[in-house]
Formats: sequence, C-alpha cells, structure tokens
Amino acid sequence: MKAILSVVIGLSLCTATLARADGSAADGANLFKHKCGSCHSTEAGKNRVGPSLAGVVGRKAASIQTYSYSEAMRSSGLTWDAASLDSYLANPRNKVHGTKMTFVGLPQAKDRADIIAYLRTLK
Repeated sequence: MKAILSVVIGLSLCTATLARADGSAADGANLFKHKCGSCHSTEAGKNRVGPSLAGVVGRKAASIQTYSYSEAMRSSGLTWDAASLDSYLANPRNKVHGTKMTFVGLPQAKDRADIIAYLRTLK
C-alpha cells in the first residue's frame, strides 16, 4: 500500500512540474492583462503599485533598485524560477510572509503555468 501511495505522489509531483513547464504564453498574456497588469508593468524600468516584471524569470527577488520592496521580500532569498513563481502565484502571502502584494493567488495550476510561460517571454 505504501509503495502505491509513493508512486501516486511521485506522479502527482511530476505532473505539477510538467504543468509549469508547458504553459501557454498566449493564454498567460491574457491572464496577465486581467489579473496582474493593473499593478505590474512588463516594461523594464516602469514600476506601478508593484515592480516591473520585465525580465523577472531568473532574477533575484527584490532586486529592482527603483522599487520599494517589503522587508519580507528583501530577506526572502528567492530567485524567480518556475518553481518559486508557481508557489508564490498560488499564495503570495504564504510563500513570503509580510509581502506587500495584496493579490490572493491563483489556485489553478494551469493559470499559473500560463502566466509563468508568458513571464518567460519578457526579456
């Protein structure tokens, strides 16, 4: 029984990873516009209520000098890769306790995968 449970859990984790890797950038652009675009710019150097997300994938958290991050984000030690973005977008306040981001999160893995795929296009 334990072996079967281990296989099921392992397959679930692999599926979640594949979902993050295989998102649709086109769907993500639309989701970004409706869920993120009012607070975040995709233009480098243009912050809004939140920091610009241009080039966010691979960037160290709280690294834009012209944005005033929370102490929690500055001390998070995060680098924005697919896994950290996925868990942050699922529940920002749970991932970084004390974040200034008021967005409650995206419960659907596909939506997160799509937004991450779109963010990867923002060089």
